[in-house]
Amino acid sequence: MEPAVVWEPYDETAELEEQALNENERLQFKLINSKFLDKNTIWNSFEADLAEFSEEKYHQLKPLILEQDIPTLQQSIKNGNLTYTDLTLFYIYRIRKFESDNDLSLNAVIALSPEVVDQARALDEKGTEGTDVYSIYGMPVLLKDNIDVSGMNTTAGAIAFAENQPQASAFIVDRLQQNNALILGKVNLSEWAYYFCSGCPLGYSAVGGQTLNPYGRKEFETGGSSSGSGVAVAANYAVAAVGTETSGSIISPSSQNSVVGLKPTVGLLSRTGIVPISSTLDTPGPMTKSVIDNAIFLQAMIGEDRQDKASVASDKDYFHGLQEASLEGKRVGVIKELLQDSLYNAAVEQMRTAGATVIEFDPPQVSMEGFATLLDVDMKQDLPNYIATAGDEDLEVRDVKDIVGFNLGDSLTRAPYGQALFEGIVRDTTTVEELEALKIRLQENGRRFFDEPMDEHKLDVVLSINNYHAGYAAVAKYPALTVPMGYQKTGEPKNATFIARPFEEDKLLQLGAAFEKASRQRIAPETYN
Repeated sequence: MEPAVVWEPYDETAELEEQALNENERLQFKLINSKFLDKNTIWNSFEADLAEFSEEKYHQLKPLILEQDIPTLQQSIKNGNLTYTDLTLFYIYRIRKFESDNDLSLNAVIALSPEVVDQARALDEKGTEGTDVYSIYGMPVLLKDNIDVSGMNTTAGAIAFAENQPQASAFIVDRLQQNNALILGKVNLSEWAYYFCSGCPLGYSAVGGQTLNPYGRKEFETGGSSSGSGVAVAANYAVAAVGTETSGSIISPSSQNSVVGLKPTVGLLSRTGIVPISSTLDTPGPMTKSVIDNAIFLQAMIGEDRQDKASVASDKDYFHGLQEASLEGKRVGVIKELLQDSLYNAAVEQMRTAGATVIEFDPPQVSMEGFATLLDVDMKQDLPNYIATAGDEDLEVRDVKDIVGFNLGDSLTRAPYGQALFEGIVRDTTTVEELEALKIRLQENGRRFFDEPMDEHKLDVVLSINNYHAGYAAVAKYPALTVPMGYQKTGEPKNATFIARPFEEDKLLQLGAAFEKASRQRIAPETYN
């Protein structure tokens, strides 16, 4: 019987004084741990199971689980070397192990599903006969905490939403459960998907506290807003995680945490049951340790949702054939000014060596003026619509103005970095007609940014770094896939980001898989091995 593990709050004063000296203002934290969440509540439901799961068993399972892709995990289960229950308890044990240690905690997890171990046992009883190794079946996954799961709260990281128990699961969660994925729990995020405070730390929320980067705890930014999703995948807290993106919110934390992230074309994955910023630009997407896992995870979430006006059906097969993916003959557009980056330069050379035709170009200059206005007006309309149609019927706040007023009741706990962007939303007077014209102009400009070089040079993809061009891809509604390409001298991760035309996710995954095979750059964070 293992002794109980308890997280103990501590005095953060010295830690915060040290952070105040950081040259990066967004790393000058006002707190590390949430003033709202007692971390012990995250794993309390599993006390009996964890008491039987020893440190010895944890170390026995590590080589079977850490950094392994889905087909490898599934094969280990088929071979009898692992069970779905083992896999699930391993992750819960690992989350508790690190998150209860104040020198190692990453504040990545907000809640775990109390039913997940029983669900894993039920799958073990069914057995693996007929299951495909390229399947999400029995794989424990984490969700950004702006995605609804029946029976769990959806907080968006905000105390105003702390008791928001949605009326139903999000459409993509239903799809995952139909495919027998195990919803392990919810992860932290930049509060309100980082459209709340101005200049504040990425990965901060009042509910979850400050998410920290496993490659440089308190040293490197986590990226946002799907901060907990990127950190949790990087630290091997689950097989995979779902993030959401409006502009860069999957690509940024994937890049900062050396994981593979896909921002799909708007409409490929449903947004129903997800706390919104913008119904124009929002999309969920998979975040994983490998391209093959990303494709498997994407496939499990796809489906046409008649409640989402942007949703479309897809009959593509995203994962078969990825092992044979090649860069031979592919035309990759390289942005000239980015060649000053040594990691980008090396990635380009790896692609050229692997058979890609590399074309250097200077992108056209296009205006992104009005981008913040688009987000302001969409969120002013879309958040109340979510509350009315999907949120808890007993929520006291019904719109952005209500939330601003609620936070003023205790701003030190609820909004320590202010709420400048929410206040801007309340002040915005843009009309519906002005908004529609703005949407059209921004989409045209975003598409011109990519289409001119793609058409001129007959490019398959444009190659960027991290989320450098995520805003253009966002307004164009073009998909982007980011794949680890190495580490700076400081140890901070950096990714190569492939951008293609709408609904070319299959092409992106093929190119991403070929680059991953040629470069093999992802290394697990040393402290969390």
